[in-house]
Amino acid sequence: MKRIIITVVIIAAAFAGIMFLLNKNKAKNEEETAVVAIQNAAVAVRAEVVDLKEVNAEYITNGVFAPKQEVKLSAEASGKVIRVLVSEGSYVKAGQTLAVINGDKQTVDVSNAQAVYNNAKAEVARFESAFATGGVTKQQLDQVKLQLENARNNLKSSQIKASDVNVTASFSGVVNKRNIEPGSYVSPGNELFEIVNVSTLKLKISVDEKNISQVKLGQSIKVQSPVLPEKTFTGKVSFIAPKADASLNFPVELEIQNNASNDLRAGMYGTAYFGADQRVNLLVIPRNAFVGSVSSNQVFAIEGGKAVLKEVVSGRSFGDYIEIVSGLEQGTQVITSGQINLLNGTPVEIIK
Repeated sequence: MKRIIITVVIIAAAFAGIMFLLNKNKAKNEEETAVVAIQNAAVAVRAEVVDLKEVNAEYITNGVFAPKQEVKLSAEASGKVIRVLVSEGSYVKAGQTLAVINGDKQTVDVSNAQAVYNNAKAEVARFESAFATGGVTKQQLDQVKLQLENARNNLKSSQIKASDVNVTASFSGVVNKRNIEPGSYVSPGNELFEIVNVSTLKLKISVDEKNISQVKLGQSIKVQSPVLPEKTFTGKVSFIAPKADASLNFPVELEIQNNASNDLRAGMYGTAYFGADQRVNLLVIPRNAFVGSVSSNQVFAIEGGKAVLKEVVSGRSFGDYIEIVSGLEQGTQVITSGQINLLNGTPVEIIK
């Protein structure tokens, strides 16, 4: 019994020693953690000074050239194609015949309609003579006149259908696609040709809300294409959207007269230059100083060693720099890196 008591006492003493050591180590760890927390209370950030910078005030935006006129010609009559008169790449004039569809049925319809019309016309002449002598009533004369009018309308309709066998160009341009060959059978609605006019093109661009006030209808704009770096074109503003899209950009269209060799082609990228190439001094900050994105209009400034969230009004974009209209003064330090770790009033330490 005495041996059991001694064993229990030894185990209890060992357990008490272990608990003492654990509590001592815990206190030491908490003390070290507190020291580290004190040392790391200031968040490391990078910063730049708000200052005047010489920038190019010219506004540049990119877009894609599109043909001013583009149409897909479809068949308006059923039948077999007997002749195709143009190839892809051919230049065609307005009203030029591009293909001919077999019009035998339409020709027969016109002949029948013409015969009915001739007969109705003769019938009206006979009834008018009879009416003059009292041989027919006014009602009978009106009835045959109505039949003549119906016959005239049917003749016009059949003549129009007969003319539909000739597929013609609606404007001058280039055949971009040809989807038929002689012997093909077509029905109304089948796409036959695609015609584009690239003598005049449209450049579709987007202008942000900060610069849309510079754009006016009829304004002449310098236009270039990266694939034709040595050539310059002039575009005129032909459309300004009255409403911005979801990105607060306004769709704008420029009309550009192509050169004699039609070097500009639909689908090419184009660049529009708004305003003269002029250097001006503006108050700017780096783009990466904004919290999240430029549209947030929020930046962290450093005041008394702390990060202070500021609301600003941003202006035009100049590459990596954004114009500041109001909200910051020259000489203020703004944080450009480390914003994700900051709250309003967080102590900060500037690192190089």
